Amino acid sequence: MLYWMGAILFLLTALGPAFADEALFEQKKCGTCHRLSADEPAETHPAPDLFYAGDKYQHAWLIEYLQNPEIVRKMGHPRDPGFLKGEPEFKGPHMSVSKQEAESLASFLIAQRLKKLEPLSLDLKPLARGERVRAKMLFERDHSCIACHESYNLARQPRGGVSGPSLINAGNRLQPGWVYRWLKNPKQFTEKSRMPVYELDETQLKLMTRYVMSHKKGE
Repeated sequence: MLYWMGAILFLLTALGPAFADEALFEQKKCGTCHRLSADEPAETHPAPDLFYAGDKYQHAWLIEYLQNPEIVRKMGHPRDPGFLKGEPEFKGPHMSVSKQEAESLASFLIAQRLKKLEPLSLDLKPLARGERVRAKMLFERDHSCIACHESYNLARQPRGGVSGPSLINAGNRLQPGWVYRWLKNPKQFTEKSRMPVYELDETQLKLMTRYVMSHKKGE
């Protein structure tokens, strides 16, 4: 069986990189847990959707993550059968692959995008001290994002909830356009989400996007 799968992968590689990348995705059975289409049943896929991976993730992060997985969701994905009990069936970390496989899978995933999204132009200049204070107040006090998401305290140490994905390295993991759109309307990406829809004006949306994108390990 493995011989034939390898032979098929070799043939697809000869036909073109895109075919080989998709074949590797299927060979690794990534579709068992992750959806590549909104038409697939959500309840049978207990891991993050990937049909908009190219809108959400940074290419370099995908390559690194697939080689050296880190736990982003400590309580598991909300579709995990054990999520609400605090006992996820999949506790991670994600399986790892070789550098070559990671580059191939990342190329395939980065091509998965929603067609209806319009380009965004966002100013990601570093937060001034006053802006960081305002953003932190929005994040922690006004909207209680800290209740579900790990962030940094004033000493740059992790703090916060774990029912949502950690934001500790969000600036290296996520694309700013996706952060902006997700904060504005999560239903652009998924019909069912535990993420609240906040009434943020344009200034607040951009400030919060810059704040989330400022979360980078080692900085």
